[in-house]
Amino acid sequence: MSQGIDLKDREVRFSLESVENIKALFGYLDSKIRVVESVFKVEVTIEEEDLVIRTKSESGEVSLARDFLQELSSFSPPEELSSDDLQKMALSFKENKKAWWNDKVEPTILTTAYHKPVRAKSPGQMKYVQTVRNADITFCIGPAGTGKTYLAMAMACAALQTKKVSRIVLVRPAVEAGESLGYLPGDLKEKIEPYLRPLYDALYEMLSPDKFQKYSEKGVIEVAPLAYMRGRTLNDSFIVLDEAQNTTPEQMKMFLTRMGFGSKVVVTGDITQIDLPSGKKSGLVVVQEILKDIKGIEFVYLNEKDVVRHQLVQKIILAYEKFEEKALSR
Repeated sequence: MSQGIDLKDREVRFSLESVENIKALFGYLDSKIRVVESVFKVEVTIEEEDLVIRTKSESGEVSLARDFLQELSSFSPPEELSSDDLQKMALSFKENKKAWWNDKVEPTILTTAYHKPVRAKSPGQMKYVQTVRNADITFCIGPAGTGKTYLAMAMACAALQTKKVSRIVLVRPAVEAGESLGYLPGDLKEKIEPYLRPLYDALYEMLSPDKFQKYSEKGVIEVAPLAYMRGRTLNDSFIVLDEAQNTTPEQMKMFLTRMGFGSKVVVTGDITQIDLPSGKKSGLVVVQEILKDIKGIEFVYLNEKDVVRHQLVQKIILAYEKFEEKALSR
């Protein structure tokens, strides 16, 4: 996309090499263009060979919209962007005046079995991915929908495919079952299945069910409850502990000391959704104080701006935060 800019405050123009550039970036419908217009309060039209940006009001930000589109033109491939993705990128650019997606970091973590690229979709997620790549142990703490577990599993699968590790170990506490686990029907594997199902679902998408089954049978991928980790040492492994807010401090210590040579550990959790019995401390809360100054261990914090689910999820999180703040102030 080459640039030919009219420097008037209320209008700028891009000279387009072809209309296909716009089709690739915005699709055949106008929904994505409307996102840019809404965020920057401008009007975007195509006139012959030009993309024209005009302000719609005194608060319209034509220059900022121009800069955003210039940076966005380097995103590849552009047709992968949904309207939600585009809105998050535009809002982030408006706030920070920086195109985080153009950092000199390999953007695609993994291409799934269904040819869908997995990549960071917010500044917080980009920091998370970079941290996992560089640190031996990473703690990622944030609300639902921020991609904590999904990105960790994508990086684990990528590390396995590039032979950086020889196996993946995915762990979750089955805390919700408590003492009632023995009363559930089936053998132990069937009893813990519901607590591990979200991990299986993500692996099916990334690897395909057949490939996952093959890896699972060979012990290359293991999905297990936290209790199975006691007494083990995991070498040359990518280890992910999910829902870590539901571990006790003792369980967290047990898990972290399973790490062996050549391994990488990612711990994810949401400290606003602790399901432990009343009076029990969360290992994820306590560990932040214990390990905060140890080199090689990093903490990454995501927030509602990093939510990659439906836009309403971000609004729900903010509404709950406001409600809880009011409750505490009473």
